Amino acid sequence: MSDLPHSPAADRNKQPILEALARILGERGSALEIASGTGQHAAWFAAAMPGWTWQPTDADARMLPALASRVAQAALPNLRAPLLLDVTAPRWPSQGAFVRGEEKFDAIYCANMLHIAPWAACAALMQGAARHLLADGLLVTYGPYFEEEAPAAPSNLAFDQDLRARNSEWGIRRLEDVVAEARRAGLALRERHAMPANNLLLVFGF
Repeated sequence: MSDLPHSPAADRNKQPILEALARILGERGSALEIASGTGQHAAWFAAAMPGWTWQPTDADARMLPALASRVAQAALPNLRAPLLLDVTAPRWPSQGAFVRGEEKFDAIYCANMLHIAPWAACAALMQGAARHLLADGLLVTYGPYFEEEAPAAPSNLAFDQDLRARNSEWGIRRLEDVVAEARRAGLALRERHAMPANNLLLVFGF
């Protein structure tokens, strides 16, 4: 049995997210994952999408050894070694380098980051994605959001309250605010997909 860090939530949502990605993305390309965490998504997606090269990253240097172990355990030719990447840093990655230098990607994927990061991380994610996406590339984000014209789920309201109690800079973000930050970076919301457990999968492009 693996002693690697494990997220039960990542196990629950990896298949629904994979099914959405399979519909949204083409058969092949290169993907940059922001905030890979335990690496469960990276390993699952890379295994199921052999035509895609997957680059995991995380802002927490303490996560990188376990993330590297997950990559090594997966032993997939299309799953790259993880890199340190803080979205708020002036350059991506924060340490190390992409395989092709100032690389641009067909897709950038970021799950469950915006609500556990300061609000400035949202603008940084959008601006970095605009720099590192190909002209027809897509930014895909996943997580809980509040929407002006949709009643908030009680579970999301409770989650938001818990997040803000833990850190005043955290909290579930308003979809409209996220879309506005994307627009400032030159990106537009292309698709909105309702996902299990009151989450949304959002697709942004130029």
